[in-house]
Amino acid sequence: MTPRRVVVTGLGSITPLGKTVSEFWDGLIQGKSGARPITHFDISEFPTKFACQIPDYNSADYFPVKEARRLDKFTQYAIVASDEAIVDSKLDLNEIDKNRVAVLIGTGIGGFEVFFRQCLEFSERGPKAVSPFFIPMLIPDIAAGHVSIKHGFRGPNFCAVSACATGSHNIGLAYDAVKYGTADYAICGGTEAPVFEMGVAGFNAIKAMSTRNDDPETASRPFDATRDGFVLGEGSGILVLETLDSALARGAEIYAEIGGYGFSADAHHITAPDPEGNGVILAMHSALHSSGVKPEQIDHINMHGTSTPLGDVAETNSIKKVFGDHAYKMNLNSTKSMTGHMLGAAGAAESLATIMAIKHDIVPPTINFSTPDPRCDLDYTFNKAVERPVNFAINNAFGFGGHNTSLVFKKFMG
Repeated sequence: MTPRRVVVTGLGSITPLGKTVSEFWDGLIQGKSGARPITHFDISEFPTKFACQIPDYNSADYFPVKEARRLDKFTQYAIVASDEAIVDSKLDLNEIDKNRVAVLIGTGIGGFEVFFRQCLEFSERGPKAVSPFFIPMLIPDIAAGHVSIKHGFRGPNFCAVSACATGSHNIGLAYDAVKYGTADYAICGGTEAPVFEMGVAGFNAIKAMSTRNDDPETASRPFDATRDGFVLGEGSGILVLETLDSALARGAEIYAEIGGYGFSADAHHITAPDPEGNGVILAMHSALHSSGVKPEQIDHINMHGTSTPLGDVAETNSIKKVFGDHAYKMNLNSTKSMTGHMLGAAGAAESLATIMAIKHDIVPPTINFSTPDPRCDLDYTFNKAVERPVNFAINNAFGFGGHNTSLVFKKFMG
């Protein structure tokens, strides 16, 4: 069949900056940090004692107590964000063909916390103590499953898992499903809930996280010479995709059009980026080619920008190689400076931020900059949002294992 144009008509999120898209966007353009000390478990022996957590999250605000007990937080977050996105899209679920609605929502680590808790129960009380809901709460695809079950969506339903590239991979796969006719609509994105004892301990063990415990709000400082690692984040970002013809026929608000994507691998190291940026360069070239967008047309890149010493430099160098002199004419940023690194949800939440930048012609800042790094010499929109035309934009997301994604979004112009 003839490929169809795919647009974004619904947005939903729950992030360290707030529980709705409007709160998320307001926090971004205001340059608000979501980092705060961890208080829900004993953090005294941990090198890192803070994270970007969803403020005042209470599952009882969204789920009956009995249901919440059967849902790991990563699934709860996905359901909350999906509900907002579906309402925002104004889709009439009684009118559309639910056999044609795909749900692709991924997670980097899935029900890691329930796995940890159930291991403790097993250790203390034996196999009879293990919950019959343990496995259904654990598996990565269960968030997509619950969204499908809740709304009766019977189209393609699964998830890609690619560490911190997960959210973007699922958006790209959902885009393909709608573009090539496997589905007419898609609910897609990522979700993650890693802020618990083993989550923090695991990332501390590989020395990936900042230990700036004296000032958590400024700890995530991408591209700054004093950066010392990422800040762990949590939450979910969800998009509703549909064909352009469908959106126009029902008079839907179109936030942006998806131009295309590029997926690649570093084939280099399990955690460290390729210093030559070969995989990232391939992903961005592929994204530009598939979308038919020239490098000089790109106005903005929401970078992976984790605030790690190696990663920020490698990504910067890759952008220079792809865009040449135009690299200095774009407004780049890292919204992880505010949300922290949301792992499997990062690419989805940051795609949402990229789409909002296109919609409002505002590029949110990269906050916490104070000390220049001569190796990072592009315009990262430091400390204050910038109003400018944003017609074409890219979101980059990369994951442990060398997984790379670049998504191209563009302003809908008819």
